[in-house]
Amino acid sequence: MESIHTRLINLVALCSEYCAALENSGELDKEDFVSTLLGYLPRIYFEFHDIDAGESASLEEWGVGLSDHLDEMQYETVRMQLAAIFGEDDTYLETFEKDMKYSDTPIATTISENLTDIYQPLYDFVAEVRESEGDNLEEAFRVCKDAFKDYWSQTLCNVLRALNAIDN
Repeated sequence: MESIHTRLINLVALCSEYCAALENSGELDKEDFVSTLLGYLPRIYFEFHDIDAGESASLEEWGVGLSDHLDEMQYETVRMQLAAIFGEDDTYLETFEKDMKYSDTPIATTISENLTDIYQPLYDFVAEVRESEGDNLEEAFRVCKDAFKDYWSQTLCNVLRALNAIDN
């Protein structure tokens, strides 16, 4: 059985591959890129859902100050590159938006923004582990997993549905 540490190292590699795929998305046609994403996203979801690194003292008590590594310009560059790839397929109706039940009009979102919203915490996770030379591995994972629970797990599920529709 794999140790938590080994699983987290493998997860960092997986997240790094996802980030690289988005950064280099212009090198693939839309069909191949969608296929690549459909390979990464379920695995990322499973690992963040399945790995339990346990509870620890707060990050402040550990002396760990995790920072945002992805700047707005890089975020926008990746998002615009993805929007160009998906073109007319970029926009889809969001059915799990909290405000949807109060709205008479459909709420649209974009694959490009959703993928980039997943990219941001994964990029920060990978960058924190790399910059700390692995010393902050578990703490960085906990921060990213908290964001997964609070926000990007639903985003991942939603965008996976939209990518699946393109693939079929």
